[in-house]
Amino acid sequence: MKAVVCQDGELSVTTVTQPQPGPGQLLVKVVRAGICGSDLHARTHAAELAEIASESGYPGVMAAGSSVVFGHELVGEVVAYGPQTRGTWKPGTLVTALPVRRDADGTHLVGFEEGAPGAYAEYTVVQEAFTFEVPEGLEPDLAAFTEPLAVAWHAVRRAKVGKRPVIVIGCGPIGLAIILMLRAAGAKKIIASDFSPARRRLAEQCGATTVVDPREESPWDVYRPTGPISSPAAYAEYGIKAVGAARRVPFLPWEKALLHAELLGQAPQGPVVFECVGIPGMIEQIVTAAPIMTRLVVVGVCMEPDSFRPAAAINKEIEIRFAFGYDPAEFNQTLGMIASGKVDPSPLHTGTVGLEGVSKAFTDLGNPEVHAKILIDPSL
Repeated sequence: MKAVVCQDGELSVTTVTQPQPGPGQLLVKVVRAGICGSDLHARTHAAELAEIASESGYPGVMAAGSSVVFGHELVGEVVAYGPQTRGTWKPGTLVTALPVRRDADGTHLVGFEEGAPGAYAEYTVVQEAFTFEVPEGLEPDLAAFTEPLAVAWHAVRRAKVGKRPVIVIGCGPIGLAIILMLRAAGAKKIIASDFSPARRRLAEQCGATTVVDPREESPWDVYRPTGPISSPAAYAEYGIKAVGAARRVPFLPWEKALLHAELLGQAPQGPVVFECVGIPGMIEQIVTAAPIMTRLVVVGVCMEPDSFRPAAAINKEIEIRFAFGYDPAEFNQTLGMIASGKVDPSPLHTGTVGLEGVSKAFTDLGNPEVHAKILIDPSL
């Protein structure tokens, strides 16, 4: 079969042996595969990715000198089953799957290891337990966004936004996906910031309530904190007034009143900020500029060493969370939201190529004015 192979940072269309499903696995004919920013990183930062993955327990990821078939975002048709499977779906059934499979030697990340080739190919193998049928009527072009939107859905759930306003820094594919899932979660105020006019337009289409060109206006100026809390000094002033007022009320345990206010969500809160850029210095910029009590969720994948000043974050009591991946329930929830129309990822889809067009697509994705997300159709 034909596949796009990455070796030593070079992409080429090559004839490779068609994979065979092992125990608990099924073979699928690839209908669509998404080109992910992680694939772009893996091509140019293979050594860094290999080191980090090995430290995390995946020693085979982007091993030096390996030939890797990318593609962890996929939609395909069921072809055949390996042993020890249930045979749940008939041949030809359209499915999508989590890009993790278990072989005799352990668990592997599909699309990042030589021994677990992904969907930049005519066929690939997935784990039956991690496979989900695409609901009837859902087009492959939309179903192909299940995996990247599941990443965003996981990040949004980790953020626990509630009624807090949101600032999204960076409107590349992951930032746009975050905006889509924020709207699905009911977020009312979403400020999106990006230098690219095309990406700002897409952010509006995805549901951002305000878009900002940071060359002309700061997202922090657009964000207007509610209430009297804007700095550590203002927080101290607020505390003096609140405790003073509570102590003037007879028989009221003022400390319990303050603690109950926190439990009920009435205590001062800053915005939730999603860092979706993934370049050195972004965390420091956000920590420096963000208001007190901000919750920062880091989703952008920075492949280089970075630093920020913990003391600055401590003084503002900024909470920093890092989000990666998703679980099977979140994946299935995301598929359901796309199928129901609650989430429409079509604005992100800006192009489709065959296997021969993948190398050029990697180059084209470097221009934010041209593309957001390119899908692969191996039949082209």
